[in-house]
Amino acid sequence: AAQKITGGDLQQQVAVRSRDEIGELGQAFNQMSSQLARSNEMRRQMTADIAHDLRTPLTVIAGYVESMRDGVLAPTPQRLETIYAEIERLQRMVEDLRTLTRAEAGELTLNRQNLPVERLLQQAAAAFQHQAEQHGVQLRVQATENLPAVWADETRLMQVLGNLITNALRYTPEGGQVTLNAARDGDRMVLQVSDTGSGMDRETLKRIFEPFFTTKEIEKGTGLGLATVFDIVTNNNGFINVYSELGQGTVFEIHIPRLADEIIVK
Repeated sequence: AAQKITGGDLQQQVAVRSRDEIGELGQAFNQMSSQLARSNEMRRQMTADIAHDLRTPLTVIAGYVESMRDGVLAPTPQRLETIYAEIERLQRMVEDLRTLTRAEAGELTLNRQNLPVERLLQQAAAAFQHQAEQHGVQLRVQATENLPAVWADETRLMQVLGNLITNALRYTPEGGQVTLNAARDGDRMVLQVSDTGSGMDRETLKRIFEPFFTTKEIEKGTGLGLATVFDIVTNNNGFINVYSELGQGTVFEIHIPRLADEIIVK
């Protein structure tokens, strides 16, 4: 079985007939074989997903550029804006892939520092205020007073909040609300991004942090944002929870280590 794995046939299982050291070795071998096969299948699926997601914007760009080159279409500002939007989408995908790869390899560079929580949320809200107004969605900040700072990388944490706010605005209808909140929870701070949007079912929630996972309801974007969020939070010694119901909105909770109580940021 080991020789077959060496030859590339990863789906190998051996019979375990004892509970001694040989039996334990057999069980460990079977587990290793299953994990190898699963990882290989995920790699193939990810490669196919990357190719699929790259094809769409490249097709749009190539179609417009070819038509303009041949004189079929005039290079109007609207058409150039469409091309630029697709280029931006490709750039985001490449950056998300780069961050995701480095995070999973444990090579993500972090510059941790004391971060005032309320200021962090206010900055995130200010960055997306115009976008929220365009969507007709109210974006507001709620935070308990005199919160301790958190010990995290500001750039990466802003990236996390940006991804979550972007998703919240994308799936919250006009007249809805997106709220950024913060509160203590033991030795951690909890940052919340909640919305009054379309929500998700249980099956979607189980796979929401998988790279390239999409459904008919969440087909927008690259499918990499939440996977990147998960890995960045984990690399900052935190964890993330998500709660949602169809038609009832979604809440993402980021749990990040906080500083000692005597360090208060006002």
